[in-house]
Amino acid sequence: MKKIYIVLILAGMMTSSCEDFLNTEPTDKISLEQYYTNEEGLTQALAGVYDPLGSEKIYGNNLYTYLEVCTDEGYYARSAQTTGVQVYNFNPSSTEVTNLWTELYNGVNRANDLIAHINVPKMDEEKRQVILGEALFLRGYYYFMLVSRFGDVPLKLTPTTSPNSVQIPKTATAEVYAQILKDMTDAEAKVATSSSIGYPSRVSKTVVQGILARVCLQMAGYPLMDTAKYADALSWSKKVIDSGEHALNVSYNTDPAYNSFNQTIATVPVNSNNAYRQIFINHASDVYDIKESMWEIEFKGNRTDGYSDAGRLGSQNGITMAPSSATSVLLTNLGYCYGFVKGTGRLWSKYGTGDLRRDWVLTTYTFAVNNTTNVATKTAISKTQPYTRDCGKWRREYETLTPKNKNYTPINFPVLRYSDVLLMYAEAENQVNGATTNAYEAINQVRRRGYGLPINTPSAAADLTGLNAGAFQLAIEDERMRELCFEGLRKMDLIRWNKFVATMNSVGAEIGANTNATAQQYGGLGGKSVTARNLLFPIPSLEILSNKALTQSELWLQ
Repeated sequence: MKKIYIVLILAGMMTSSCEDFLNTEPTDKISLEQYYTNEEGLTQALAGVYDPLGSEKIYGNNLYTYLEVCTDEGYYARSAQTTGVQVYNFNPSSTEVTNLWTELYNGVNRANDLIAHINVPKMDEEKRQVILGEALFLRGYYYFMLVSRFGDVPLKLTPTTSPNSVQIPKTATAEVYAQILKDMTDAEAKVATSSSIGYPSRVSKTVVQGILARVCLQMAGYPLMDTAKYADALSWSKKVIDSGEHALNVSYNTDPAYNSFNQTIATVPVNSNNAYRQIFINHASDVYDIKESMWEIEFKGNRTDGYSDAGRLGSQNGITMAPSSATSVLLTNLGYCYGFVKGTGRLWSKYGTGDLRRDWVLTTYTFAVNNTTNVATKTAISKTQPYTRDCGKWRREYETLTPKNKNYTPINFPVLRYSDVLLMYAEAENQVNGATTNAYEAINQVRRRGYGLPINTPSAAADLTGLNAGAFQLAIEDERMRELCFEGLRKMDLIRWNKFVATMNSVGAEIGANTNATAQQYGGLGGKSVTARNLLFPIPSLEILSNKALTQSELWLQ
């Protein structure tokens, strides 16, 4: 918010000067309405509302590399990192926290401007309503990210037109959620279908429904504990399933070039590609699959075209590959990767025998780089070593655009996948009706795909059966970890289940005491540092200085 306020203050000062001293209207003054003169202008404004999501401050990097990297799934893999958000040792002046707040409100303000001017241009009314629906949804989504991470936050639904209008107190969490539900529900009736859009970077009707299910599950859990929202989550997720617009990906490229090195953990040929891996290969290869990958934050290019639309997925978190020479052919062939994220032994142990997902999300090899010959050799990690494995979900070797930038990639980030919808449906169904046949079928389809089996055929190897409601809930929690790890969902899941602090303290102690890889014991620091205040980020100090009506979160005053 602060950057926008400063611009507005300067603009106000310049406008005031013209009126007071010249008493005339400046010829170069551009009103906001002039940005919304036609359908093209309105569409460009909508692109501007989407844009903050791709910022490095959110899905471009910070959310999954710094702010929420440390969970029971993974940790920031640098032993020297003893302070900062990566290890839950920070304060309200944290740059990453400040940037997250600022960029989320940047999105809110852009949405407010577009919504306020939606009726300015003369254009096709149906197209206008689609644009309005997307803007409403995005405003709701920015507020969802704010309230779920900061708690009570200022709720502002009109454009900022004066520096005097930025002194806004916090709004109660329940009221913010009520507005989120209103915005998203209104949007659901307006936006286009996924099949009519044809690509996943623009919000569709089923995306809105799927995110509404996520919002309702968050509301049903801690801290609101509005358990009636389980029924709403069930309804919204069922709408996605019943739409027929989406399905689990079950196909994959059989070209041997896609057969990454892998260890044999089952009787099936796991060295070959499979349907689960293909999802993330598609992200790296700029291949759209709107059936499975419903909503993606899109990145493109290699920063040689003058634009900054590339992100850092796969460069920051991927299989470490770091040649010393900037001209190494390895940069083009494999792509530089810092390997900032390693998986936990707990995540590794959650996968059962025959689950093909484990050896994709947690690499089975390291790169030994020869900087003289420009050759990188894959060296196997011991099958019994769970603590030294990089996050391997997104692998730069599958990028098709060359030359590859050292630090930035065109790999898209998945915000919502269909497997997530199935797991949300199974969780909500269990909470409302118990572990029904429908709940089992939803989770078992995800598991069968993970085991490389036909998703509609019952399997003794993969299927869960015979669980009571409590045990089924625990199974859902583990399955979400296995299927969705490193996709930016785990921290919020643990918080809504009211398990975040205890889980983090436990996994921190577990990593710190491991004897399989003593060099990785530093990875337990973040978990051991977690206290109740880490259930929320603090309100940034800079924002409190700017907005005198704001007060710090109570958790951060203790």
